[in-house]
Amino acid sequence: MAVLSIISRTASRRSVRALGVVAASAALALSASGNALACNIGEFSAEAKCDGDNGVITVTDVDPAGIPATVTVYLKDGDKQVGQQTVKGSKEGTTVSFPVDWQPNTVYRIHVKADRYVDEDIQPDVTTPSTPCKTEDTPSPTPSESSSTPSDETESPAPEPSTSAPAPSQSESTAPAAVPNDNAPSPAAGDSNLAETGANSNTGMIAGIAAALVVVGGGAVFFGLRRRGANSDS
Repeated sequence: MAVLSIISRTASRRSVRALGVVAASAALALSASGNALACNIGEFSAEAKCDGDNGVITVTDVDPAGIPATVTVYLKDGDKQVGQQTVKGSKEGTTVSFPVDWQPNTVYRIHVKADRYVDEDIQPDVTTPSTPCKTEDTPSPTPSESSSTPSDETESPAPEPSTSAPAPSQSESTAPAAVPNDNAPSPAAGDSNLAETGANSNTGMIAGIAAALVVVGGGAVFFGLRRRGANSDS
């Protein structure tokens, strides 16, 4: 009987110890799983990229527990804060964007604070691309200058033909203009001279009448002289 009691006591002690080990293991497992499900810095990622002509820094949170976290972006040089937002993660990932007028090859530090789970920076730091999002329009002044250059070239030869062309045209136009003006009034002057001298169609009639009067006058004189001679003879 004593032996049986000792054996039973020993077995009960071992079973209690086994249950204690199992409980402790379960507690550790639950604690580990709880920590695994909780927010951690590995669930955050950051990237610098271009959104059109503007630069942005994006932070993505893939925390399936959806614990709210505050994300703060700092300029590495001088540790100047440039933006801060709150993000609530998801299994698919939640992204927040920080519009930043960054220069090429600029380093930014991103800090995450999520309750008691996370209070550290995302590693590594974010470095912006080596090329800016918007390139300067350097070729724009070139066409303006080129457009002004041909305009000056076209304007410079323009006055040369314009000044030389009028000289021969005026000299040639004045010469023939004087010739018709001198010849045109000559027949009109001749007509006016003939009209002034009386050389027209009435000249012959006047001459005939004058001749007839001369003949009549001469006949009258002749008969008068003859009558006077007859009276003197008687």
